Amino acid sequence: MRGVATTVLCFAVCAGLGLQSWAALRVTGFDLGIFDQAVRAYAQFAPPRSAIKSVHHEFPPDFTLLGDHFTPLLALLAPLYWLWDDPRTLILAQAALFAAGVPVTRRIARHRFPGREVVADVAGLVYALGWPLLDSSYTGFHEVAFAVPLTLLMLERGLARRYGTAVLWAALLCLVKEDMGLVAGAYGLVLLVRARRERSARDRRAGRAAGLGLLLGGPLVVTLVVGWFLPAMGSPPGYYWSYGRIGADGGAFLARVFTEPWVVPWVAVTPPVKLVLVGWVLGTLAFLPLGSATTLLALPLLAERLLSDNGNHWPVVNHYDAFLWPILLTASLETLARLPRPHRKRLGAAALALSTGAAVFLGLGLLVTPGSWQPRPDKAALARAAELVPDGVTVEADNAVAPRLTRRTSVVLADRTPRGADWVLLGVHGRTFPFHAVEEQQARVRMLLDHGYVEVWNREGAVLLRRAETRPIPGMRVPGPDSTPVRERVPADVGHDPFGR
Repeated sequence: MRGVATTVLCFAVCAGLGLQSWAALRVTGFDLGIFDQAVRAYAQFAPPRSAIKSVHHEFPPDFTLLGDHFTPLLALLAPLYWLWDDPRTLILAQAALFAAGVPVTRRIARHRFPGREVVADVAGLVYALGWPLLDSSYTGFHEVAFAVPLTLLMLERGLARRYGTAVLWAALLCLVKEDMGLVAGAYGLVLLVRARRERSARDRRAGRAAGLGLLLGGPLVVTLVVGWFLPAMGSPPGYYWSYGRIGADGGAFLARVFTEPWVVPWVAVTPPVKLVLVGWVLGTLAFLPLGSATTLLALPLLAERLLSDNGNHWPVVNHYDAFLWPILLTASLETLARLPRPHRKRLGAAALALSTGAAVFLGLGLLVTPGSWQPRPDKAALARAAELVPDGVTVEADNAVAPRLTRRTSVVLADRTPRGADWVLLGVHGRTFPFHAVEEQQARVRMLLDHGYVEVWNREGAVLLRRAETRPIPGMRVPGPDSTPVRERVPADVGHDPFGR
């Protein structure tokens, strides 16, 4: 019963934070609106297209999310839209998938602490209230919803020496996102090393076979997906390459790693916010993950962020750390199991206190703060204005309000390029993604008013415009079949506050 209660608690907390962010208009077109459009398309037996994603980045109209990231498991959520066609369906689905990890975490604890049910209780609770899960819930929905339980299932089956099932879960993990094959490959290395210590010859053979299969198969999947599948789905070569400080492409990257290896650690620690990231991720578990080889699974995911030029990858308040959470928590339990009893109690208590404090700071405190359930006045005005937009029209919507319109309109993101939509809804009191300054938003409204749009609503910085005349709009562009995708320009101030939301 305690396990059931903890599972329900995890679902309630994650769903509560997600729905709170919905109510307060913290979840946005990037990324909830994108996933909502894609899964709704799956539910209609269509390719997973998202106009919010493709139009903003100038992809051709037939571009699908399978050319953006390798996320075929998203199709499993389509039947939920037959029950409730709403973006909040994804928020609740993510909470349920996170909650599914509670009983698996408890089993992992029992493997390492046989007969110590209290350890399973505490481990399940630490997982359920883990700050990475709360951060991810706060930001809406992402494919990490599948990665968390699948990683736990892979690790648990490995600990149970059910290597065939572990490989199966690892294979499914590779369908979550293109880089998950690197996690599976790292686990293969761990299994190979651990197989040497198995007492049973049968377990040694099975462990080596599974380990070798994952070590070779995981990176092979990544190579095939990145080198063949994504380009076949329309992804331009190097579109997501974010490692320009080391090399302009993969070949230049490797060449510099071998000729100037000191560049890699330097990039990994600059700017200093990256050190905060590593310290926070490991420190909130009292650095226990460092005592287990399982932590090797986290290295590819951390390296992707630490070596990246994209400031969105550096803070600890996005969904990226949820990918790490099952790995680091499992590694912590493995480390504790090997420690002498006095050190085990002391470090276990420290990890419990630190992780709980982080959870209160990054999520639990918000749930009991009444003001966190209310949108700011400018965002509330955007939501009220969205209700005035008729069904079935085309809309260029502010990032903050785009998910409110995806179900009943053809919505794209209001960005730095006019698209000529029937309606435009934009905030002008604070900077909104992807604009670099609020003055750009204000200039956009003035320009549209001068070229055929009329004002329908203007309150608290929320401006709703309707196109009344079909006149040429300066700079207007709608992506066509021959469109050339453009990369996002990240503002220079993004990512330098590790806890900035």
